[in-house]
Amino acid sequence: MKYFVLCLTFLLTPFTQVNSTALPKVPANPQKVRMIGNILKDALERYHYRKLKINNSLSQKAFVEFFKKLDYGKQFFIQPDLNTLKAYEFKMDDEMLSGDLKLVKSVEKILEARIKLINQYSNDILKKPFNFNKSEGIELDPDKREFAKTNSELKERWRKILKHATLMRYLSLVEQQVYEKEGKGKDGKKIKKVKNAKVKKVKKGKKSDKLVGLSTKQLRKKAQEGIKKKYTKFFKRLEKDTDEDYLEKFYNSIATIFDPHTNYLPPKRKEDFDIDISGSLEGIGAVLQEDGAFIKVNTIVPGGAASRQGELEVDDKIIMVGEGNKEPVDIVDMRVDDAVRYIRGKKGTEVRLTVQKIDGSKKVIPIIRDIVQIGASFTKSSVLQHKKLGKKIGYILVPKFYRDFGKDGARNCSNDVRIELERLKKQGIEGVILDLRNNGGGALEDAKIMSGLFIKKGPIVQIKNHDGKVKVMEDTDASVVYDGPLIVLTNRFSASASEILAGALQDYERAVIMGSQFSHGKGTVQAVLNLSQGPLLSMFGANLGALKVTIQKFYRVSGNSTQYKGVTPNIFLPDPYSYSKNREQDLDYSLPWDQVKPLKYEKWTKNYFDLKTLKIESAKRISKSKKFKKLQESINFLKKRADDTVASLNVAVVKKRNAESKAFANKLKEEIANKDVIVTNFENSLKSAEKVKKVDYKKWKKEFEKRKEKWVEGLQKDIGLEESLYVMNDMVAANKKAKLASKSKTK
Repeated sequence: MKYFVLCLTFLLTPFTQVNSTALPKVPANPQKVRMIGNILKDALERYHYRKLKINNSLSQKAFVEFFKKLDYGKQFFIQPDLNTLKAYEFKMDDEMLSGDLKLVKSVEKILEARIKLINQYSNDILKKPFNFNKSEGIELDPDKREFAKTNSELKERWRKILKHATLMRYLSLVEQQVYEKEGKGKDGKKIKKVKNAKVKKVKKGKKSDKLVGLSTKQLRKKAQEGIKKKYTKFFKRLEKDTDEDYLEKFYNSIATIFDPHTNYLPPKRKEDFDIDISGSLEGIGAVLQEDGAFIKVNTIVPGGAASRQGELEVDDKIIMVGEGNKEPVDIVDMRVDDAVRYIRGKKGTEVRLTVQKIDGSKKVIPIIRDIVQIGASFTKSSVLQHKKLGKKIGYILVPKFYRDFGKDGARNCSNDVRIELERLKKQGIEGVILDLRNNGGGALEDAKIMSGLFIKKGPIVQIKNHDGKVKVMEDTDASVVYDGPLIVLTNRFSASASEILAGALQDYERAVIMGSQFSHGKGTVQAVLNLSQGPLLSMFGANLGALKVTIQKFYRVSGNSTQYKGVTPNIFLPDPYSYSKNREQDLDYSLPWDQVKPLKYEKWTKNYFDLKTLKIESAKRISKSKKFKKLQESINFLKKRADDTVASLNVAVVKKRNAESKAFANKLKEEIANKDVIVTNFENSLKSAEKVKKVDYKKWKKEFEKRKEKWVEGLQKDIGLEESLYVMNDMVAANKKAKLASKSKTK
């Protein structure tokens, strides 16, 4: 599975400009293929943290991965094909060195015949309209499928695949039709409702993209025509797969056995790599990954267009993409690098994403493309005051660990947090909540510096290299910016540098960590090795690509790794995404959790509270809370839907299921913002005087007020944040009580 990861990556060597020239055909230049194979084997065995050997045992595992990459949905090969190809099961390591990739040649030949056969099957199946009143279903989880045993069984599988695709497209067109009838404008907001809207007359010879006015029969016909067109293109694209495409799958089947973040990047994947390290896609601001036949949302980039629009969520599957009100393009079974070409676009233009939610319901989400608004992705703060508690609590959101290494004096997140802490202290706060939820990491330097804002000097993180050497990063500044009660919020999307900061503050007993059962568990570092350096480049006159390889692993000062397990919070909060499998431990071949020798460090002793009591009191409140009860109902509902992987092909059943999902979602939304939480002193980059001077003041003020309103609304709806205010109240009270008792004893 191609995965655009949230990772901490650096370059060991300069990455020269890579063009899109494909590798030559295997028979044309076996020397080049042999050279790449030998370089990759040497680099993987020498530099990878795991220290595996590419041998028969690894080849056996890679053989399984190869067919996952070739046919993840088990839609092309039949079992007799695999029985024949099993002769190569223990030979991938040998072929990698020899350059004579007989497995690849055999696979290409079989797939070429299969694609032609299935193309013919599809043409035959799509000649007649489907009967959507029949009661039947299709298993959507490839892991629960077996390879078809015969061609006739394969044809039946494709009948269901095409029927399901047509049904999904039809229901998506219905959603689009409703969207058009409601008369929504460019910003996606409702303008007016048009009753009995009719399609405008179109000039002869031209085809209308409008769906308003089309009957059910016409929509179904349009859906089936769209699927026919889509799969015609799909099969043509498969027929154009180059030797480079097969080589990439071959080499990455071997690389992925080392760990899921290690992979070979052929020249034409340079663009994909740029998306990987930037953490965003130009246009909507989202990190996507291939998930079988689907393009799935992995992360919403803070400050991006999707983040501001607010409806696109992690784990949404994008099934269609439309340019404004034009007919949408079906992107199921499309590669992510092909799909993003439809999603990207000029700033200010509208893209409409038809997504499938985790509960199976469909939704059209309009997003106005834009660049990531830097101000929205910077650290910001507010003073929170719960009416029932009375105390002023400082709240700081750190959406990512940003730092521009290329500019002296450039903005960085640790300095911004320092500024916000000083600002909050002037407001008379009694505690601070540091929010690292959904923070995918970034600059390791800032994890170190930010930890130092809350503790006296000491070690922060241990980094173990692939050669076994351990380096310690320390905070050498003895000053403490804030020494009061501290809570750190995490969730399953808090990764890498976020986990280092949370882990350090937990080990020093400086902060109470609150959040979902585990953080993400990304505790590794990748380096990028350029394969085209030295005499090799002049020898072949072309780029050989690159290898992204895991070379280091993070360990806390306590000796525990942040890899795999992540950081376990002191106080659990129900995880809204617990149904989702998107943490490090959910990935095949992820590096295991382990330990190194703990370091000597001085624990924090200034604040006084009993952690056991905090846990008990929080658990009591959560068990009695109507809001958390609703959240748990939502989690249970989504878990049940996620586990039900057999999709009905009966239109009435699917519509009923979708209606139930929407009704359930609406029921959960009945709980409006909690007005008990007062949000004041909103601060972020938009308030700097320098920014105001460069823009129209009225426009700036309107934009600022709009963001402030959205910020306040988001905080008031955040039930996890509300519970953290109650925990902070208990901490402050316990701290005051302990200090008074201590003073009495001293007297």
